[in-house]
Amino acid sequence: MVQLFSAFDRETIERNLQEEKFDLVIVGGGITGAGIALDATTRGMNVALVEMGDFASGTSSRSTKLVHGGLRYLQQFEIKEVADLGKERAIVYENGPHVTTPEWMMLPFHKGGNMGKTTASFGIRLYDYLAGVKKNERRKILSAKETLAKNPFVKKDGLKGSGYYVEYRTDDARLTIEVMKKAVELGANAINYTKAEHFLYDDKKQVVGVTVTDRLTGKAYDIKGHRVINAAGPWVDKVRKLDYATNNKHLRLTKGIHLVIDKQKFPMEQAVYFDTPDGRMVFAIPRDKKVYVGTTDTVYDEAVINPKALESDHNYVIKAINYMFPHVHISEKDIESSWAGVRPLIYEEGKDPSEISRKDEVWFSESGLITMAGGKLTGYRKMAEKLLDDVSKTLSKETGKKYKPVQTKHLPISGGDIGGSEQLETFLSKKAKEGNNRFGWTLEEGREIAKRFGSNIDQLFTYAQEHKEQNETTLPNSLYAELRYSIQHEAVTTPIDFLLRRTGYLLFDMPYLLEWKDAVVDEMAKQFHWSDDVKQTYMEELNIQINDAREPADWHDR
Repeated sequence: MVQLFSAFDRETIERNLQEEKFDLVIVGGGITGAGIALDATTRGMNVALVEMGDFASGTSSRSTKLVHGGLRYLQQFEIKEVADLGKERAIVYENGPHVTTPEWMMLPFHKGGNMGKTTASFGIRLYDYLAGVKKNERRKILSAKETLAKNPFVKKDGLKGSGYYVEYRTDDARLTIEVMKKAVELGANAINYTKAEHFLYDDKKQVVGVTVTDRLTGKAYDIKGHRVINAAGPWVDKVRKLDYATNNKHLRLTKGIHLVIDKQKFPMEQAVYFDTPDGRMVFAIPRDKKVYVGTTDTVYDEAVINPKALESDHNYVIKAINYMFPHVHISEKDIESSWAGVRPLIYEEGKDPSEISRKDEVWFSESGLITMAGGKLTGYRKMAEKLLDDVSKTLSKETGKKYKPVQTKHLPISGGDIGGSEQLETFLSKKAKEGNNRFGWTLEEGREIAKRFGSNIDQLFTYAQEHKEQNETTLPNSLYAELRYSIQHEAVTTPIDFLLRRTGYLLFDMPYLLEWKDAVVDEMAKQFHWSDDVKQTYMEELNIQINDAREPADWHDR
């Protein structure tokens, strides 16, 4: 099947969406929707998916960027949750090693802290057992001296030692797009910037489709399906309100923010998971030339689209940094970038945000609408498996088709065809050298791009060769290749899609972004034939996003 996931294929995709009745119509293009689309497609289901914004533009690009085993859930005695997440983490890693990286995490123990050495040692040992952690990644307990040798920035006063265990760092937005691309490669029909407006019903008041609007053109059309799945993340309640039938379940949204600091100011190479004076736990995680720190956890009742990091949020995280790393002296001027995200938690009366479970639930409406609520990045594949094991039974009776059992446990996602995690280092080294030899990319640059796009990098080399031969743009060779690939194969439609979600430059390389953003917009305007007004609109949107990342959003109102 010919892949249709180019920004230039929208008309063809929309035509396909209108011409047939699908087994599943999925509303929501974050990691949950992408995971359901991939699982369903591999079982033999005919799948349509619509996303109101860009893929992964909600929670799925705004997390702590960890595929973690849920050590912190032990504190809430969610034993099964820890066991399931730990095992699932290994599967996610093997299926997409280019977007997931094992990261040794330090958990310091201080006198009077939330977790003592004995308790933490037992907790991490139990975590290793429950999560099925590989032998070479099992926990260690370090003395105070060993702790400071690995991370000299940790607060020395009252330090008793630390736990040392493995988490998995990921690029959440790229994980989502790679899962979505794989679903599309295998036959799913997915389109972004397409909003569900209302449901279609048969004469028995059962949901049989959805009316959508293309937000780029204003065109409205119907998509018909045997089942409609609401996987809209923090928007699931809004989508449910389009239906005539609801239950008494609903979400409790909380906000979390992260700050990004250059390593020249915060030269930390060892990730740390630490407690703060108010009892919350915070991550400080090195990533390339930066360190990012978070998160907060506050009740959120404002607009779900583009949540903002405010001055109070910044102050909380900066205070936490200076509490655990007192000699670094971080202030607001050291913050290079930031992001805010909204967690779609299932409401539990009387619980504080940090106490609410991160579990997932499936809600069935009497109209037949299926809602997947809650959940975590790590559990996306298993959530889809459990849902579709159930849905496939009744759907098979209705359609007369025989669907396969789950196929995704050992299925590489797009970009993941590198021979498994053990071959990753060989792959990255080889492709970095190829980029250097053919196009003059630095080895560091080539390695970064190979890790970002995985086995799809050969297609980027094709665009790099095109740039080398034509040289009709002011963009550097590697950036041109990334942009061309992202438009043609990842449905990039706006500058923010590319600079924030497909590459992460807006978060993790602000100087590079500021240097090249105008040239990126110019190149996109040329490729998409934008009018001056459209180009100006996209440039203004990008500049607003940059300003919100660089300083507290409420500073703009002063």
